[in-house]
Amino acid sequence: MSTIQGGAPLEPNIGDGTDVGLTPGSNEKQVGESQGRIILRRFLANRLAVVALVVYVLVLLFAVSAVGIGPIPGWWHYSYKALEDLQNGGAPTADHPFGQDRIGKDYFALTMRGIQNSVLVMIVIGVFATFIGVVVGAIAGYFRGTVDAVLMRITDIFIVIPAIVIGAVVGKTANGLGAWGLALLLGLVSWMVIARLVRAEFLSLREREFVEAARVAGASDLRIIFRHILPNAIGVIIVSATLLIASAILLETALSYLGYGIKAPDSSLGLLISQNQSAFQTRPYLFWWPATFIVLLALCVNFIGDGLRDAFDPRSKRFSLRKTREPQNTAGSEMISA
Repeated sequence: MSTIQGGAPLEPNIGDGTDVGLTPGSNEKQVGESQGRIILRRFLANRLAVVALVVYVLVLLFAVSAVGIGPIPGWWHYSYKALEDLQNGGAPTADHPFGQDRIGKDYFALTMRGIQNSVLVMIVIGVFATFIGVVVGAIAGYFRGTVDAVLMRITDIFIVIPAIVIGAVVGKTANGLGAWGLALLLGLVSWMVIARLVRAEFLSLREREFVEAARVAGASDLRIIFRHILPNAIGVIIVSATLLIASAILLETALSYLGYGIKAPDSSLGLLISQNQSAFQTRPYLFWWPATFIVLLALCVNFIGDGLRDAFDPRSKRFSLRKTREPQNTAGSEMISA
């Protein structure tokens, strides 16, 4: 037993090495894993999520390195703005592996530039909308009462309007602002779902014992929100943000397809589909290349979000067909032995 002398606890007796923190036959203490390492280990155990993350990063790095970014040139020898002579009627050749559009632009360069803009829009929307949603949801869930009622009614006004309608109005207003301006304006109208999820999480967490202890200790409301409650809600926030990013690329694609998104001479994946939809029967590669990357990016972000959900929620269990068959096989063997 441990005894207290002079107000300081003594170390527990080692005994046979079976006390907490020791392993039998070893004099070394086991170092416990931090929460971050546990989450990382659980995420890395999800092979599909890891593969999706690797594919997503590789596609983005490939697109950025191919056509460059800003004043930094890329390794591809054609520009997405330059007009070239049509070769082989615009069909794929050795010089133009993705073909050429109807006016002679290299379609590989256009597709790589479209990936850059689409990823930029989805990331900016995700970060900006997540920030607004977390602030609104945290304030509403913590203070409740009149503050909660006012903020949630504002949220309800935005949430009942279809996103494509808000996006069309915003896209029309953002005409000529480019990818950054469009992404920021779309982020202003994409925060409602995260706000409601964060509010629900704060309503639950604010009644916990550690929050009451912080209040008794004299912590301010802002300190309780950002230092005590918010870290415990980070799992819900990150998972919601990844799902928002996945839907953002589809929203940008729909707006560009309708003519309210990014405009030429710049490029985006949705704009490429809109410009070449009439050539679907004669030159389908002009449609399939941007469509393939849209589906690929959206799937990657969804798989990453599933992996983060499993990593942050220790109660979640992934479905395994092998594990579901094992109990049946065990029951069958018991019946045979009986």
